Amino acid sequence: MCLSTAYKTKDPDSIIMEYVSRIEINGNQITLIDVMGDTKTVEGTLALADLTGGVVRIDCQEAK
Repeated sequence: MCLSTAYKTKDPDSIIMEYVSRIEINGNQITLIDVMGDTKTVEGTLALADLTGGVVRIDCQEAK
């Protein structure tokens, strides 16, 4: 099983969620689901999904 860690593109040290097993995208809403079933939804666009390396990068929209 390949699990990934999701990071913000603009801040590579900023982890959004670890142990991501599923990603659902609906418009600019990205829902990350971890291996335990916990979810986190962020607004932005998927910039990179390196499933072999276990890295997901998301361009998050900043709050106005």
